[in-house]
Amino acid sequence: MLAKRIIPCLDVKDGRVVKGVNFVNLRDAGDPVELAAIYDREGADELVFLDISASVEGRATMVEVVRKTAGEITIPFTVGGGISSTDDMKRLLRAGADKTGINTAAVTNPQLISDGARRFGSQCIVVAIDARMNPEWGEWEVVTHGGRKPTGLKALEWAKRVEQLGAGEILLTSMDADGTKDGFDLPLTKAVSSLVTIPVIASGGAGKVADFFDVFTEGQADAGLAATIFHYKEIAIPEVKNDLRSKGVEVR
Repeated sequence: MLAKRIIPCLDVKDGRVVKGVNFVNLRDAGDPVELAAIYDREGADELVFLDISASVEGRATMVEVVRKTAGEITIPFTVGGGISSTDDMKRLLRAGADKTGINTAAVTNPQLISDGARRFGSQCIVVAIDARMNPEWGEWEVVTHGGRKPTGLKALEWAKRVEQLGAGEILLTSMDADGTKDGFDLPLTKAVSSLVTIPVIASGGAGKVADFFDVFTEGQADAGLAATIFHYKEIAIPEVKNDLRSKGVEVR
């Protein structure tokens, strides 16, 4: 049984960390390099950086942010947003990222997962899956573009496929829960976690310390990711870890 991981997520736009609810109404949450260094000191196990503007300028900014961050922290970090080729991956890995996250690009070009895994190893390839309940289907659908664009892909089938294609990890975001602080989407997380053998990072909905216990036990996730509650100091990482330890959950 691997120790569970607590992962803050930094949504970076034009070189600044931002946060919103369901990916809208963004507000500034600080400097990514400074925040990364604070999380490293506080005991975060990893970090995820998402370049949410991912324009050409955004990507150039991101490489610089990655380089600066790599010099400030000792924990692994994943960078995603605007990656559409293995050369993009190489650029970020060379700048100091440990893993690269792909989402829309994986949906439009699944071969990118295999190509990245072959070139850099599966451990460097994190496939981000944003899913939303489709009431007509009675199951979850993969969505892209910050949850705005339905893909017609069934989330569970897609999760299984990305594992087969060589992804080393899945970053699973519930678009229904994102930014709500009502707790992680346990049915979605459990459904994906029990279907694949690679680690699943649960994302979307963390609002209180107990939510992490729930997602690790009932949701069967390998890691819990959050943004708002950490950025605005509503909950501290040591608080989450102490609570989990007290309940018998192994953390790093």
